[in-house]
Amino acid sequence: MSPCAQKKLLDELMQPFGFLSCPQQNIITSDIDSWQRTFGYTRLFDYSAPHFKMVFDCEPVYFDYDNRTWLIEFWKGQYGISCGAEIGIYRADTILSPDRLTNARFESISNSLMLPLSMQLFYQGRPLFCIGQTHWWLTGFRPGFFAYPQDLSLRISITFLDREMADSFADALIAKGYCPYDIELCSASVAFTFGIPHSFQPRCKRPFVTHMAQHVNRIYCRIFNKITRPFADCYEQILYLYFYLPFAFRRLLRMKRHKTQKFHRCRR
Repeated sequence: MSPCAQKKLLDELMQPFGFLSCPQQNIITSDIDSWQRTFGYTRLFDYSAPHFKMVFDCEPVYFDYDNRTWLIEFWKGQYGISCGAEIGIYRADTILSPDRLTNARFESISNSLMLPLSMQLFYQGRPLFCIGQTHWWLTGFRPGFFAYPQDLSLRISITFLDREMADSFADALIAKGYCPYDIELCSASVAFTFGIPHSFQPRCKRPFVTHMAQHVNRIYCRIFNKITRPFADCYEQILYLYFYLPFAFRRLLRMKRHKTQKFHRCRR
């Protein structure tokens, strides 16, 4: 198949899972209109992640703007047999007090509020991929690559709606523990590096579950790379799984699926 035919078929296969192919970076990324958007965000997602083989560092940043509390959260780590990172933007209906932040449910933002986002993921100082788009949930996942969260660093740039919003976000970063000299503020854009998290990591409450999840992830990554070793890029690898190992193809694209389903059951 030609590269164009590969991408067209892959996008048709991955869209029901909420993802698209990104041939320039050899990664999988999230669709703006993915079904995950309807669920918003709650801290339960991060606490339950290790049970579903997702082991990551997370950095939630809360700040107030336009009479609402906003949440922009960053993730980097291992998602099953994929290594990747995320930036998610959410907001509440009103301004929340500090004691309500961790238990509140935040809604995904509308298209009119989406922000230009960019991120570059590094593994032990070596770049893995770089992606940028106006989005509410920008992601990048490299199948078959294994890493521990502490070996990853994420360079992030966000262009906000105005300077007031950028200042509020930058102040929230400083309050969280980031050094002001490590934050680049230019007009309405903020750039910084997410390396060592400054927030409590929910996975630390379940060290055994986290350790076993990473052990299983490493094994599955080795199996994935062994099975697909005749192929050069992730698109050929993913299509091979679809045609010959469809159950493995479905498993590959279930990133965050279990978390949203679990939250939906809790709400009912």
